[in-house]
Amino acid sequence: MFFASDNWAGAHRAINERLLRESTRFAAAYGTSELDRAVEARFNEIFEREVSVFFVATGTAANSLALASVARPGGVVFCHSEAHVIEDECGAPDFFSGMRMVPVEGPLGKMNMKNLEARMVRYPQDAVHHGRAAAITMTQATEVGSVYTLDEIAAIAQMARAHALPLHMDGARFANALVALDATPAEMTWRRGVDILSFGGTKNGCWCAEAIVFFNPEMARELPFIRKRTAQLFSKSRFIAAQFEAYLKDGLWLDLATHANAMADRLRDGLSGSNSARLAWPTQSNEVFAIVPIDTMKNAHEKGAKFYDWLEPRDMSEPAGEGEMLIRLVTSFATTADDVDAFLAVIG
Repeated sequence: MFFASDNWAGAHRAINERLLRESTRFAAAYGTSELDRAVEARFNEIFEREVSVFFVATGTAANSLALASVARPGGVVFCHSEAHVIEDECGAPDFFSGMRMVPVEGPLGKMNMKNLEARMVRYPQDAVHHGRAAAITMTQATEVGSVYTLDEIAAIAQMARAHALPLHMDGARFANALVALDATPAEMTWRRGVDILSFGGTKNGCWCAEAIVFFNPEMARELPFIRKRTAQLFSKSRFIAAQFEAYLKDGLWLDLATHANAMADRLRDGLSGSNSARLAWPTQSNEVFAIVPIDTMKNAHEKGAKFYDWLEPRDMSEPAGEGEMLIRLVTSFATTADDVDAFLAVIG
C-alpha cells in the first residue's frame, strides 16, 4: 500500500529494458548521438510543431533552467502560493535565474486571475526598487491534484501576453493532467499560449528523465550554455533519451498516466463511501487528499500503508476537525486495484 509519492514507484519494465539495450553500445556524447536526435524529433511529432528540447535529470533543474532562460535583472516570477517552485525547490529557481518567486493566491492550487493581475501591476517594468515582472509559471497538474482547464490556461496566457511576459508550465505530472483533460499535448500547451514546458517523465514510470521544451526555438538560444554551466549537460545523455524513447513509444506514457489516474479514481470513490474518512477537496489527477481521524491514520501506518500527512492549504474550505488530520495519497503506474482496496479496508 504505497501512496506516499509517485516518486516511490520504480521504473516501468519497457524503460528498464531500453536502458539495458543502450548500455551495451557506443554512441556520441553530450547530446549529439543519433538517439538523442531521434527523440528530439519525436517531441516535434508529439507537440505537432518544431520545438527545442533539452534533457535534464530532475524537475527542479527543468523548472530552474527554464526560468533562467527568460531571466531579467530585477525580475520576478508569478506562481501559485503553494507551487513547487516556491515551496519545495529550496530556492533553486531563484538561485539559478537570479529572480524572485512572487506568490499568487487561488483556490484548489490554481492562480486566481484577479489576484494575478493585482500582483502583476505592483511590478511594472520601471520599478527599480521593487523589481519588474519577468514571467509567469503554472503547475499542471497542480500540487493539490487539480487540473487547469484549457480555457484557464488560455486566460493566464492572454494575461502574460498583455504584459509581454513568457508563460512557463511545470509539467512534473504533465501526462496525468493531459489524460484527465482528454486533450492533446499541443492543445494543452502552445495552442493555449504556453511558451516553455518542464516535461516530466520520472513520476510516471521513468528512472530519471525530464526535459525542457521550448515551443519557439528562438527562445532557447541561451539554454545550451545555461544547462552546461549548471552541470545538467550529461556526457551520456543518451540514457535520458533512451528512457524517453521507450516512454513515448506507442503511447506508453499516456497508458501509464491513465492507469495512475484510474487508481486515484478508485481511491476517491472508496473514500466517498468511507465511514471514517472523507475527501478534502475534489481532484482530477493522481493525487488524492483526505481528512482522516488521527487514530485511523496511525492504524493504517501500522498495517503497512505508506502516505504523508499534509499541511492544510491556506484557502482550505473545510479544515480538519479536532482529532483529525489531512493526508495525501498518490497513485502511480505501479499502483494496483488490490493496493487501493486493501487501503480502503484498513481505514474502514
